[in-house]
Amino acid sequence: MNLDQFKPLTVYTIYIASTPEKVWEALTSAEFSKLYFFGNKVEVEPRLGGAFIVRTPDGALHISGEVLAYDPPRKLAVTFNVNWPELIEKLGPTLVTYEIEQVGDAVRLTMSEGHDRPLSDDILAGGRSGWPAILSSLKSVLETGKPLVVKLGPPQRMLDALKAMGIKTP
Repeated sequence: MNLDQFKPLTVYTIYIASTPEKVWEALTSAEFSKLYFFGNKVEVEPRLGGAFIVRTPDGALHISGEVLAYDPPRKLAVTFNVNWPELIEKLGPTLVTYEIEQVGDAVRLTMSEGHDRPLSDDILAGGRSGWPAILSSLKSVLETGKPLVVKLGPPQRMLDALKAMGIKTP
């Protein structure tokens, strides 16, 4: 996979009153991630080429991918492919990269979502609505011990665009 062909189409940067090690743990721990990621558990095989998996609260496979950069506690890059029929075939793989930097007494966390082809704003609406909620809840858990309760579903404009492309959604 040529990572240079992935262009970040969604980028968020937040500052968290924490340490890089705790942010890394939050991003890579199944037990921690279920607190801020809508109850989903993130599983990261700690090596290049390892598996990246996100399971729904009932244990079903929701997202799968491969670890492409693993540099604790500074950088994690994974393919991040939602397991909806025909999604990857028609939209290509998604690359999610987390960069963690100590800045004074805080941590700057930058998340970018990249794609290997242009995608419409309607398709990108899913990540652009979900990532702010996920990252805000991660920040809340690290700073207060409590997640934010944000009730979100996939945006209708994204579901309509996927349907128009013949991609089935649950």
